[in-house]
Amino acid sequence: MRFDPTSCLQVIHAMRTITNALALSTLLLIALPVLAEEAQEKPKAKSLFDGKTLEHFDVPQFGGEGAVEVKDGVITMGQGAMLTGITYKNADFPRSNYELTWEARRTMGIDFFAAVTFPVKDKYCSFVPGGWGGAVVGLSNVDGADASENETTTYIAFKDEQWYQFKLRVTDKKIEAWIDGKQVIDVTLEGKKISTRSEVDLSEPMGIVAWQSAGEIRKIELRVLGE
Repeated sequence: MRFDPTSCLQVIHAMRTITNALALSTLLLIALPVLAEEAQEKPKAKSLFDGKTLEHFDVPQFGGEGAVEVKDGVITMGQGAMLTGITYKNADFPRSNYELTWEARRTMGIDFFAAVTFPVKDKYCSFVPGGWGGAVVGLSNVDGADASENETTTYIAFKDEQWYQFKLRVTDKKIEAWIDGKQVIDVTLEGKKISTRSEVDLSEPMGIVAWQSAGEIRKIELRVLGE
């Protein structure tokens, strides 16, 4: 039998093509279920603010609060003697395994302008950006200590009239928070006592407040996570 180099090369090429196809099929069989699972774990965010009304929010009467209204697609909270804010009024807010995002800026004052009170299982906690004179960032309270004196305390210089992006994630194991994409809170819940200061009781189950400052809020969104 005569040896034909061309035919031999064609056979080798065909075998390589089949091998590559089988390898690609195997990878797809492995990857597709993973991709499908990841897609299921990232549900679409629900907007809590339509940019026009306070349909889903009440305006709590803290005493000495500033005016709250919707203007030009944002919620404006006027400077008050103490707290001014909004409280989500629907009872369907999750207790755990969720992400809350919002954008905010301070337009007047020197203290926090977008502090959020939120559920943590059967308790509540507050994420305070820019408190105690404008720079303290942290959670109130952890083991009875507020944002200015516990393990979550950090410092950021916030600028007036500048929009900031906030993200809060609460799971069964952790509380995490980000400002403009940078993580500023990462605290485990095991062995921790979580609570709030009494001043924000009217913010439950979820509320956003400013302290002796004027602020603007927009793009409030909620995403429920898989357990």
